[in-house]
Amino acid sequence: MNIAVLNWRDPWHPAAGGAETYAWELARRLAAGGDRVWFVTARAPGQTRGEVVEGVRLARMGGPFTLYPLVLAWLLVRRWRFDAVLDCQNGIPFFSPWVLPRRTRVLCVLHHVHDRQFGVHMSRWLAAVGRFLEGPVSRWTYRRRESVAVSPSTVLAMRERLGWRGPIHIAHNGVSVHQPGDAGRTRQPSLVCVGRLVAHKRVDLLLDAVPALRERWPDLTVDIVGRGPEEDRLRARLPEGVTMHSYLPEEDKARLTARAWLHVSASQGEGWGLCVLEAAALGVPTVAFDVDGLRDAIRPGETGWLIPEGANLAKGVTAALDELDDAYRERCRAWAATFSWDETAGKVAALLHGEPERNRMAWPIASRVVGEEQ
Repeated sequence: MNIAVLNWRDPWHPAAGGAETYAWELARRLAAGGDRVWFVTARAPGQTRGEVVEGVRLARMGGPFTLYPLVLAWLLVRRWRFDAVLDCQNGIPFFSPWVLPRRTRVLCVLHHVHDRQFGVHMSRWLAAVGRFLEGPVSRWTYRRRESVAVSPSTVLAMRERLGWRGPIHIAHNGVSVHQPGDAGRTRQPSLVCVGRLVAHKRVDLLLDAVPALRERWPDLTVDIVGRGPEEDRLRARLPEGVTMHSYLPEEDKARLTARAWLHVSASQGEGWGLCVLEAAALGVPTVAFDVDGLRDAIRPGETGWLIPEGANLAKGVTAALDELDDAYRERCRAWAATFSWDETAGKVAALLHGEPERNRMAWPIASRVVGEEQ
């Protein structure tokens, strides 16, 4: 089949995150399976307009806002070429059904609902436009199309906050990390926070918690790995004991994470929380707020701790450090081992190829239409 994967960025974009990992892991596996795959995305400064990577043809165009009309025009010119389109929603989808023939199979992929985040990142009027496009316009555009969500939290948000009525299939994130070997934890308590440095990740809450934690453990350290628009502001207010590493290669990031006692996320909400799963694969449990996505990626009391939204993060981390034992590391690795990019790609490929019965039998969790029981 000829398949177009539409995603806001590619994995080499300087602002890439978990959504880019998800889209690329699917695209490269579809290509390896014999499909002809185009990855259509934004073009960051210094990136080429097109290239072929692992059998996937990349087509880059536009920036954060111009990307959407440019992709629609690109699709319109090639509207009869594609058998299927994976339309990934990063705030708003690409609205690909507007320019494609009805015979073209379209799957809309949602990581999480952005309605609350629009107000964090945008002006009031622009946030209102974003919510209108994400809600009523998307609901109408994809009303006859199937969708893929990465977690039960996302499904619930789609139903309740977006009014989504069509069938939704769950296809979780997989996990693939460089295993640095078991070097053991640091001698003194250490925390790591991995993720893009954007406002809704609320890294400030972790920085605010550090002084209280160091009163209990004077040698406690915190490593922050990631880059983003908040980096300079956060770097200017780092408390003692905190190191900001910006971007690290995967091997270095894994080595740093594996030595930490805990991974901490203060995010306002996620689709799933890929960093949580990657930390778990390295035997590191996570402390996070009980919010969308993170409550799915963490098994409280087994692979991490969820604290109530609005609670004191320092107290939550303190309780976790007091309870932490080696059993958490073993359970984390076992939990992460149940997720596979191969399995995720297989679920999505079955849907793109129009094989719902095969998908339902082979992957009952992914293909169940959530909402039928409501």
